[in-house]
Amino acid sequence: MIDLLAAADEALDGLKAVGAGLGYGLAAIGPGVGIGLVVGNAITAMARQPESAGMVRTTMFLGIAFTEALALIGFVVFILLNFA
Repeated sequence: MIDLLAAADEALDGLKAVGAGLGYGLAAIGPGVGIGLVVGNAITAMARQPESAGMVRTTMFLGIAFTEALALIGFVVFILLNFA
């Protein structure tokens, strides 16, 4: 009986690790797409109006920073849910 409980506890730890890995991957998909869209649209804007490149670049970096913050929040949430 004790061996069965120990095996179940080990299996639960393994499933937590798998869940954390899936969580990391899913938390990275959205921000990856978001950063791609931000940078792509910034390049398009700079190509259409080169005189506004400085303002567009600054806004692009702010958008990237906010998108990365969402990725970090997703990583922290999955770590807390799976290993707390």
